[in-house]
Amino acid sequence: MEEELLEWYDANGRDLPWRHTRDPYSILVSEVMLQQTQVERVIPRYHAWLERWPTVAALASTPAGDAIREWLGLGYNRRALNLHRAATKIARDGWPDDLTELPGVGTYTAAAIRRFALGEHVLPVDVNVSRVVRRTGAAFTPASAHALMDLGATICLARIPRCRTCPLADSCPSRGARDQPARKQSPFEGSFRQRRVAVLRLVTESTRELGALDHEAVRSLERDGLVVVEAGTVTLPA
Repeated sequence: MEEELLEWYDANGRDLPWRHTRDPYSILVSEVMLQQTQVERVIPRYHAWLERWPTVAALASTPAGDAIREWLGLGYNRRALNLHRAATKIARDGWPDDLTELPGVGTYTAAAIRRFALGEHVLPVDVNVSRVVRRTGAAFTPASAHALMDLGATICLARIPRCRTCPLADSCPSRGARDQPARKQSPFEGSFRQRRVAVLRLVTESTRELGALDHEAVRSLERDGLVVVEAGTVTLPA
């Protein structure tokens, strides 16, 4: 199966900017941005981020608030804070042997950095890779990492798999099978998440008086480290 998959990838693989680098920092940025965010939305923001902060040292030397401001619109804004904290730790102590010691870096992101930046013999297993492996029941080597990701993202879809165009369909025991729909996230419109974003957007524009803001949202953002409340004013972290 792996040979067929790699042949398919040679002809159909996605040309993504982070696949043209072995720089661990650039891979870290891409992987954090790609958490729960579509590739098409990430690409321009990835370029903009690296143009502004091309190295770990550059990001670590800037205020955390600037990173939050640059991130706004990508969603899950704590990722920006974690990325800034990770850069600060790396700039101070170097890259740790155990990458999961970095803020916001779990087992998958650590494996992705080890594979795509450091060239280690490890297969990063995200939701797309997991689906392909589960459905095919096959064993794949780390050489197929990008191919598995692309197949899962474009062909071996959860709800409507495109088995007719899948290079593994002839030997796939799950051909035609569909996954049960995942629990849908509650609507953003009118949610507490929307209230948080609205407050954070105001604070990224300028320092605000606490009394003029949604108090519950402010306190939630403060607990996450995304804003600082002091002397009745709300600002981004330094």
